[in-house]
Amino acid sequence: MQTLNTKTSRRQRGASAVEFALVAPLFFLLLFSIVDFGMMMWANLTMQHAVREGARYAITGQDNLDPNTSAQQRYVAVLAKIHDSSLGVYDMSNATVTTWVNGTSQASGGSMFGGAGDLVVIQVNCSWPLLTPMVAAFFKSTGGKYNFSVAATMRNEAF
Repeated sequence: MQTLNTKTSRRQRGASAVEFALVAPLFFLLLFSIVDFGMMMWANLTMQHAVREGARYAITGQDNLDPNTSAQQRYVAVLAKIHDSSLGVYDMSNATVTTWVNGTSQASGGSMFGGAGDLVVIQVNCSWPLLTPMVAAFFKSTGGKYNFSVAATMRNEAF
């Protein structure tokens, strides 16, 4: 009688290992997919915050964040504010910044953020790398990356 219980418990241990081997890949795929989608949303919200902070800094007309103290430039200071507020997402997502002043697209340079009273739109386009291959398969047309854009619109103060 006792040998029968021993054989049954050995079979049960083997069955548990097989069940785990069958279920574990699906469980981990689901887990890492949830983490990937969470990271996508976090990156989007973080960049939205960074652009809003950069726009708030831009409308004041300041340039004191530019590390070049001899000839500080406002557009470098605003880009530094966006970069510093992004918690590393700016670098990881190969972000590109586009600005419009009163509806006209601006090139990098001194007038990139307009003058006093101008309406300024700062837009940042990002390409976030995905970790889970199954999630990246849904973004195959974009090279397995989550592309998103965030923007902030504000009117410059009188500076």
